[in-house]
Amino acid sequence: MLRTSSDGGRTWSAARRLPDGILGPIKNKPVQLADGTIVAPSSTESHAEPSRWQVHFERSSDGGKTWTATPPLNDGTTIAAIQPSILFLGGAGGSKLLAVGRTEQSKVFSTSSDDGGKTWRALSLIDDLPNPNAGIDAVTLADGRQLIVYNPVTRGRTPLAVAVSRDGRAWKKVLTLEDEPGEYSYPAVIQTSDGRVHITYTWKRQRVRHVVVDPAKLAS
Repeated sequence: MLRTSSDGGRTWSAARRLPDGILGPIKNKPVQLADGTIVAPSSTESHAEPSRWQVHFERSSDGGKTWTATPPLNDGTTIAAIQPSILFLGGAGGSKLLAVGRTEQSKVFSTSSDDGGKTWRALSLIDDLPNPNAGIDAVTLADGRQLIVYNPVTRGRTPLAVAVSRDGRAWKKVLTLEDEPGEYSYPAVIQTSDGRVHITYTWKRQRVRHVVVDPAKLAS
């Protein structure tokens, strides 16, 4: 569903369904390019056994009225991937994009686009970012760095950590959010206009925890 607001989120339009065949963002937030284009990170999980996990992206250049979708970027088996997050390479709103996300291959996947999300490269795996088949989220910071919230292990969903990167290729873990026994999962992350980074995640499947971080103190 899609709603719009013309007063900074105080009031909203009625909700309307996205067109048939368009799923919208799966878990993680869409981004908006400088020209107004919305790019939504999306994915599917088939009903087959084993399920095929495939990533694709959806774009709208008219404020969400009409949409186009890319073909799947992966075959769903060699790299089984879902729930991408979209980052900007070379400045917010630009046409050079990077996407990272969850896989069944024990590492976070990566793909990039040079044309605002119209076409994407094949998925590859990031050696610096382990993944225990768990959701991640990421955001491009105002200072140009990339930030990811993830479980830095190949099994289980503890600890939960933050890593940063200058180029989207080499990553360094800079902060541990949780490291006690339990499950810490499904993070979401944004940066607000005051520069602070806000992270939410499930805490032991009992609560949602909200953490606020000053990114200037995250030494990369």
